Amino acid sequence: MPWPSLRQSDDQLFWGRVQRRTSVQTQPQQQQQQTQQQPRVVCRGFPRMAESADMEQLLTSFKKFAIHGDTKATGKEMNGKNWAKLCKDCKVIDGKNVTGTDVDIVFSKVKAKTSRVITYEEFQKALEELAPKRFKGQSKEEALKSIHQLIEGKEPTNVGVTKVAKTRAVDRLTDTTKYTGSHKERFDDSGKGKGKAGREELVENTGYVGAYKNAGTYEEKTKAK
Repeated sequence: MPWPSLRQSDDQLFWGRVQRRTSVQTQPQQQQQQTQQQPRVVCRGFPRMAESADMEQLLTSFKKFAIHGDTKATGKEMNGKNWAKLCKDCKVIDGKNVTGTDVDIVFSKVKAKTSRVITYEEFQKALEELAPKRFKGQSKEEALKSIHQLIEGKEPTNVGVTKVAKTRAVDRLTDTTKYTGSHKERFDDSGKGKGKAGREELVENTGYVGAYKNAGTYEEKTKAK
């Protein structure tokens, strides 16, 4: 068997090195292509979480308006007066597309025939009725979302309630312990007003002098004898 020539062995060694270099260079390219071909993972949980949070705010606002002005209310039902107040305070009533009459009509439509209140489910139906009318030009879903945003996180406003100013000057004027003269006689030690007894000098026609301390004890003494 003849020995291979030196030229043949050199050629084989050269082409072997070329093949190894080519394989090493193509590996990063193949890895990059595989990375690009991997499908993207889309997280779809956040919109649902946001929607649930918005619905919780809507329910909270419903409860706050439902118990407004009624200490016995549970927050599960809302009367017509508070429903109208909610629509007014949250600007569902704009005076153009939605009026107070529209609100009353929808309330009567969604409530039970013999009932004077609406539940939270009926409240949502009422908003579905008003949404397309309040937000004309929007789709049904967009209008409902817009009317929800008007109410979410809102609470009743106290219109016409005068708040007491808390300043040093007012504190001095309302501190009954610093009153003197006839003004001091109009209040007791706790600061509560005495009423008419503090404003006028009442005369008791008992027959006793003012400084007499044993008034009303005569009958007790005679019975004891």
